[in-house]
Amino acid sequence: MSVFVCGSLHLDIIIDAPHLPRLDETVTGEAVRYAFGGKGGNQAVAAARMGAMVQMAGRVGSDEFGTTLLAGLAEAGVDASAVSRDPGASGMSVAISAPDGGYGAVIVSAANLRIDPAVLSLPPHTTVVLLQNEIPEAVNLAVARKARASGSSVVLNAAPARGIGAELMDCVDVLVVNRVEAADMLDLPEPDLDAESAARALAASGPASVIVTLGGQGLVVSDSEGTHRFAAHAVGVISTHGAGDAFLGAFAAERDRGASLSAAAAFGQAAAALHVSTPVAERGRISQACVDALLDHGSRR
Repeated sequence: MSVFVCGSLHLDIIIDAPHLPRLDETVTGEAVRYAFGGKGGNQAVAAARMGAMVQMAGRVGSDEFGTTLLAGLAEAGVDASAVSRDPGASGMSVAISAPDGGYGAVIVSAANLRIDPAVLSLPPHTTVVLLQNEIPEAVNLAVARKARASGSSVVLNAAPARGIGAELMDCVDVLVVNRVEAADMLDLPEPDLDAESAARALAASGPASVIVTLGGQGLVVSDSEGTHRFAAHAVGVISTHGAGDAFLGAFAAERDRGASLSAAAAFGQAAAALHVSTPVAERGRISQACVDALLDHGSRR
């Protein structure tokens, strides 16, 4: 059994600031750091840390950023043999993180836009294929079709939000979005979104199951057995940066181990709770055992 992640790889430049800048405002940052990133890369690393065998497919540049990204995958134990090198620049992002947990970012996709799905093949015994919207939809569709042909489950994290073609949606087994992405996909004002209704509406568009993550308000799971809300874990938030990726990686790893949709969602939610409440420098220590302990002994809101 294994998890196959096809997606973006970015070198993240993360700036700590007193608050997120308003329109036309310049804010003086307090610190800067460089980090391995991209939704695809982050989710691959998160799944590996949760005990899954993971192969990453993507594309990085021939620059120093690309070398750093490949080293990050190797350090986490992710098979990067399906990550190709591009003669141009690697993807990157600049993110701003505020003390109240607020977060905003700008992404430059670069080499991520030139992934060639024709050269990709799924490893034998792949159970879960994890996709995101930071790479072209044509790539996602090609990989999803290969997954369907091999009997693998397709999980699409529709982030950032964009219109998704019917062909791709028909290949998706589990659609995962946050409340902003759900509102965008349904063309609804985000403040007016009812998560349960949104999950059911998105499920009607094709995917067998939908998960809407709600941060401090928990999450909603909708599938053939009904629609259910999971309360959030009672943890203190240090930073929400990367929480969604922590959820997806842990969710995929638990599904790979044969867990039900709801059990895997609960596992992913606990992993994300530990992620947001752990200092950045210590997040690499969060393990499957840590998540199991929170599920067994933690409290919810």
